[in-house]
Amino acid sequence: MAVESTILLFCLLSLFCGPSKQEKPVSVELSCGAGPSHVVLEPGLPLLLDCNLGASDTPFNVTWLQDGQPLPLEGGDFLQYLANGSLLLLPTSQGVEGSYSCVSASAHGALTSRTVNVLLASLSKFLQEPSPQTVPAGGAARFKCQIEGVPTPVITWEKDRVAVPEETRFISLLNGVLQILEVTKEDEGAYRCVASNSAGKDISHEARLTVSTGSTEALNRVAIVAPPQNATVVLGRPAVMECMAQGQPKPLVSWSRQDGKPISTDVVVLATNLVIRDTRRHHAGVYVCRANRPMTREFVDAAAELHVPAPPVILQPPETASLSRGNTARFVCNSSGEPPPVLHWLKDGHPIKTFRRVKTQSPGVLLINQLALEDAGYYQCIADNGLGTACATAKLTVIVREGLPSSPRDLSATPFSSTSALLIWEKPEDNSDQIIGYSVHCQRATGSDNVEYQFAMNNDTTEYHVKELLPHTAYTFFVVAYSPMGASPPSLPVTIEMLEDVPSAPPQLSIASTSPSDIRLMWHPLSSQNSRGTVTRYRIEYSTLDQVDSVFSVEVGGNETQFTLRELQPNQAYRLRIAAGTGVGFGVSSEWAQHQTLAHYNHSDHSMVIFAPTELKVRARVKSLNVTWHPSPNHTLVSGYKLSCREVEADESANERTTLTHTTRLGKKARYHLLTRLVPDRQYEVRVWGYNKQIDGAAAVWKGRTDKAHDKTSPLLLPRPPPLPPSSIQAMANSSTSIWLRWEKPRFSNVRIINYTVRCSPAGTTNASLVSYYTSSSQEILLGALRPFTRYELAVQSNGVDVVGPFSGTVEESTLSDRPSTPPEELRLSALDSSSVRASWRPPLEPNGIIINYRILFSGNLSKPEHLWENLSQDGSITSVEVQGLSSDTHYFFKLGASTEVGPGPYSPIKDVYTPLQKYELDIHAVTGIIVGVCLGLICILLCMCFSFRNGKSREVSGGLDSTAVTPQYRRGGCPVPSNAPECSNSHELETLMPPGSQESGQPLEEASEEQSLMGLEDCLCTSVCSNQVEAKVIVHSELSDPGRQKEAESTTRGPSLSEDRYSLLSQPSPPGEGDALKKLSLTQSPSSLPLIKLVAHHNGELQGMADIEPQPDMGLTNGFHSPKTVHSVLRSEHLENGDSRHCHSAPGKAISAGLSPAPFVSSGFVHTTSAAHGYLCP
Repeated sequence: MAVESTILLFCLLSLFCGPSKQEKPVSVELSCGAGPSHVVLEPGLPLLLDCNLGASDTPFNVTWLQDGQPLPLEGGDFLQYLANGSLLLLPTSQGVEGSYSCVSASAHGALTSRTVNVLLASLSKFLQEPSPQTVPAGGAARFKCQIEGVPTPVITWEKDRVAVPEETRFISLLNGVLQILEVTKEDEGAYRCVASNSAGKDISHEARLTVSTGSTEALNRVAIVAPPQNATVVLGRPAVMECMAQGQPKPLVSWSRQDGKPISTDVVVLATNLVIRDTRRHHAGVYVCRANRPMTREFVDAAAELHVPAPPVILQPPETASLSRGNTARFVCNSSGEPPPVLHWLKDGHPIKTFRRVKTQSPGVLLINQLALEDAGYYQCIADNGLGTACATAKLTVIVREGLPSSPRDLSATPFSSTSALLIWEKPEDNSDQIIGYSVHCQRATGSDNVEYQFAMNNDTTEYHVKELLPHTAYTFFVVAYSPMGASPPSLPVTIEMLEDVPSAPPQLSIASTSPSDIRLMWHPLSSQNSRGTVTRYRIEYSTLDQVDSVFSVEVGGNETQFTLRELQPNQAYRLRIAAGTGVGFGVSSEWAQHQTLAHYNHSDHSMVIFAPTELKVRARVKSLNVTWHPSPNHTLVSGYKLSCREVEADESANERTTLTHTTRLGKKARYHLLTRLVPDRQYEVRVWGYNKQIDGAAAVWKGRTDKAHDKTSPLLLPRPPPLPPSSIQAMANSSTSIWLRWEKPRFSNVRIINYTVRCSPAGTTNASLVSYYTSSSQEILLGALRPFTRYELAVQSNGVDVVGPFSGTVEESTLSDRPSTPPEELRLSALDSSSVRASWRPPLEPNGIIINYRILFSGNLSKPEHLWENLSQDGSITSVEVQGLSSDTHYFFKLGASTEVGPGPYSPIKDVYTPLQKYELDIHAVTGIIVGVCLGLICILLCMCFSFRNGKSREVSGGLDSTAVTPQYRRGGCPVPSNAPECSNSHELETLMPPGSQESGQPLEEASEEQSLMGLEDCLCTSVCSNQVEAKVIVHSELSDPGRQKEAESTTRGPSLSEDRYSLLSQPSPPGEGDALKKLSLTQSPSSLPLIKLVAHHNGELQGMADIEPQPDMGLTNGFHSPKTVHSVLRSEHLENGDSRHCHSAPGKAISAGLSPAPFVSSGFVHTTSAAHGYLCP
């Protein structure tokens, strides 16, 4: 069969589409779940409707419905049945459009699918085309096209038959509007719109745009040239709220919601328009567009409402149940939609009709009492609001256990009085020995949504006396037997009508006079509850006030509502009353009402009569009376109500003695009043009547006693047992402010339960004022006006006629979270510096959930739209933040909002803060660090110098101080030294280099001449001529063994010391034994005998050298070395001609001769520089 259906489908498509094109049909599944409510049948594209209800893998049959009517079984021009039960629709005619649904039947029952609307693709003519416009330069132009189609046509715009430029000034909206902002002369041209969808394409006529260059006074004021319009957009469709403003300067356009809620984050702002791509329920509301002139308070507002209708959705589907026979099944179905959907129930695909055991309760509750086998099947909840349908399915299985008793037999009911009946039945035939009890079920036979009462009794009786029934009312009774295994089937029901009784209340009488001899009486018919039977007659009694014993009586038919007494005395006071009668007799008469006839004819209108309030009820307590009533039949004439109460006592002569009457004025909408501070066990009369400025209306009267005070000394009467508390209490959060509470009545109870009391309080509260009590006559209640995200404790109590049962155990349920209803508290701002501000706050007082983040908006321009403010998000656990990167010398405005998982709450009031002007201050920490670093560097340098001077090696120089003794190319410190041009080295050391090679080799040192002895010193003197003044002390120690030579040296060193000959230390061998002589230097020689050479270099390139000689015959000792010769000389350098501070070129062939010993010992010296920036080393 599947192959045949596939071949058939292929053939149909081939015939429809032609040989050149074969289209795959669009498939839509019809089920009882979510799905599209509308389907478009495209041209040349068939539509396949698949009925998949899940009732059975192989349904017995599938029936298709179009607009609620079965489709012909033989098919038609536009439809074809497939073997698997699917329906193929062909887009060949208009008859294919309509609402389609299917019914699938199987052995377990039948199911109905949701309805889908099938629409043919179409494109209408233009409903509105663009019109020519003349706009001043710099202004705004607007063209609009309007066209209808299925699916929604796409509208594009052309200028001079070319697509409009893709510039930000050209804004094409989804609603067919083209906006051109800041119009220029180049924008002139012919504009037209092109509408297209799958059904076709259409082009509008052209409209000319002319740009004028004249006066622009019209642009000086702010104006909204295209305000938003009220719109109705179906859920899921795009919506546009247009707002185009103009003015000079360009106005700022902002959007807000009239209800104060923030605009949803999925709303796109396109230029100055709001665009909603996918409209949802929360988008509905009134939106306000404001155009504000920058830097001023001049603005213009425009508002429009967005209405979002939505197809129905099932929020709470009914649950599948398996229950034993005799139990009660309860299905609950909650739905939502806009407008609110209407719910109805189906069983096996057919509407359910309420009767004795099956009834519906709002909202969406189906009750089935005393389950029987025939109640098993599929139950469906259908929600419909005109935009679509939604459905949900539940399966009910009725379980029958073995060994249950059969149904009770021969039930009979006999009215015992007008308010009681006697029921008698026989025991079941099967398993009657296992019966543990019976339950009698009673329900009014007429009317809808009637309450069923149950009465439980033991198994030792088969009769029951039902009391507290209403007279002249039909009731239906049945009996169920119970065993430990469960309940029996119910007995056959019996319906009886209770006997009539006399009316329980008199009619409400109104009196008026139309002439001096007439009195017109009018009354309202009694309700069925007060008539207690069929009213067949009324009796009117009247007499004059001066002859109260002469009472006249008139009877009228039961269908009359007014009567006129004639031939009365003018200007005479009369008293009147009325009573209603049934076949049993007359009821109580109304209170005597006084009326005075007219003295003469009055042509004014006296026909206005205010009827008495209806259904006056008084509930008596020990010291109070609770009075309730319904409004008068002609309550439109009533300005308010008056209520009077007086105490009435009867003496032995049956004459009533009245006390002071208290009258209270009440409003027009008043429906109840509580009278307090009354005396227990006293007779009171209560009257209620309406009034206006002209007259007082007829009064409704009640007379009765307050309850007796409880006498603790009186013997205790046997109390009636209280009803058991309800069972199976279930609470479920319905919204952020409401909770559904449901329960079941006690299974066994010998007390008639009239209603239930629900106690609701926040969990853990000890404040009695927070505890609320609700009353419900059904087995469920929707508790509203609760606080969001709050846990509540709930308990239910059963109430009998005169007895109250205990509360059940508490159940707890929390309301759902919601948006915060209050903004964060105590927003505080403090400027930390010129570019940062610290913001701190406290959480909202009413967060209505867990705060997940805070939103901080700030801006330097208060008139800027909210969406252009800077946005900073912070985690919900943090209540302070440092905002950085701000501008100095600026006024900033801040506002703060909190968000829960549901959405954002309101923003706090705007607060401002001022960032100070930036100041360039000295950073004391940085300066301190620099100073400490420099000091540490200098200390390290000085320590290194001291360490170097103390640990430097002593070197002997043959023939004088020659720095080239170490190496012919480099001097110490890394300065290259050519033979003809020695250079200065950057260092703070001045060190005299001794040639170690000559001593280590053991060659004898020869005495050098004065020119040779100061060869090395010449280089040092040359290199010391630098940019900074360097003062150095060179200590030369030698042994003064020859006084003559000392004088020669002295005479030599005091003269010019530059020789014509060059001297090389490496060319002169050392005399033998000179090294040993050094070692024999006495350690005890005084250092004071050593010569001192002082060299001073100035910035100007001059070099001064001097040696102070103190003639001492003894020799000196330095570092343990003995100098065999003692030289005591003074050196004074000539002024160097070359002033270069870095390079000193020695004249070839010249040497400094100071008469020094051939091998003097020169100690380490030190360098003192007069400049903090530079020091130089003389190699």
